[in-house]
Amino acid sequence: MCCNIRRKVGWPVEVLFHNGATHRVGEGGIDLSIVIVNWNSKEFLLRCLESIAQAQGPFSMETIVIDNGSSDGSVNAVKGRILGCHLIENQENLGFAKATNQGMREAQGRYILLLNPDTMVSREALEKLIAFMDKTPEAGIAGVQLLNGDGSKQNSIANFPSLTTELLNKRLLRWLFPERFPGKERDYSNPIEVDSVIGAAMMVRRRAIEEVGDLDEDYFLFLEETDWCYRMKKKGWKIFHLPQVEICHFQGKSVATDKKRAKVEYYRSRYLFFKKNRGPLSCFVLRGGLVARLAFEVIGTGLLSFLTFFTRREWTRRLSLFAYLMAWHLKGCPEGMGLRPKGFRGEGIVGKLGGE
Repeated sequence: MCCNIRRKVGWPVEVLFHNGATHRVGEGGIDLSIVIVNWNSKEFLLRCLESIAQAQGPFSMETIVIDNGSSDGSVNAVKGRILGCHLIENQENLGFAKATNQGMREAQGRYILLLNPDTMVSREALEKLIAFMDKTPEAGIAGVQLLNGDGSKQNSIANFPSLTTELLNKRLLRWLFPERFPGKERDYSNPIEVDSVIGAAMMVRRRAIEEVGDLDEDYFLFLEETDWCYRMKKKGWKIFHLPQVEICHFQGKSVATDKKRAKVEYYRSRYLFFKKNRGPLSCFVLRGGLVARLAFEVIGTGLLSFLTFFTRREWTRRLSLFAYLMAWHLKGCPEGMGLRPKGFRGEGIVGKLGGE
């Protein structure tokens, strides 16, 4: 995405993108803007904001929360208990990309930290992130080592999706080819350059955003940060994983209330990434391969559940999930079975996965 500077002097400067969106930019202002998109995660959000308040350091920062039409009292909780937090209220769930872009357009920082509400940060982590970005001008994005609540590591690195990564076992690929497919199975002592990082906690350089553009709002949930990293790389920016910077992430709590619909959005985003970046043939092959895998999973878990008289809850849950995903594909990948609200304005995938 190209952009133009509307005004070259003064504070703030407005940057105009091709889609009409603007960013306010300045010199010598805030070091860090933390942008959080929330949807029905009140308790996690409050804990996250409290951790930010305790992470104040020798840097200036602001916090921007975008609420995507929550119904759990998140807005009132933030208004009543959190001081100095800029709150943007949406009447419906606009998706992660669109809501994040809202927050970034209000941000004043040299760096922008995209943060999930189900995370907790520390002063040390923020200081290390800022220090790394300051001394690494070629870094467009820096990601962290995400930790579970018990301190164990989460996957914090992602390769760009390809037929290899999406149709084969990712864990096996990371074990067999650790240099090509880095992951949590290997300990890293220094920052490493990667394809993409997980967007639960990622710091972005403002200048990179000005050059590359905002998150692609065709994505509703999942892989929007991967697409962003892909576009950053194409523009010459580097993406880094910082293993020594740790942030706790209570993984998936934001969408855990409806795993089936969330999984639909993950599949939808995979197809969209392939359509945009890999071409129609690869997208067609991907869809065929994933449908074949789902059919195998439905048959396998169905047989296991039948042989155990449906007494194993884990198998019956998996059967229910795989059957739901298979039904979504057989119905032509309709909008109504995911988390996207009716009328979401994004690029569709039905009928465009291999026939264009």
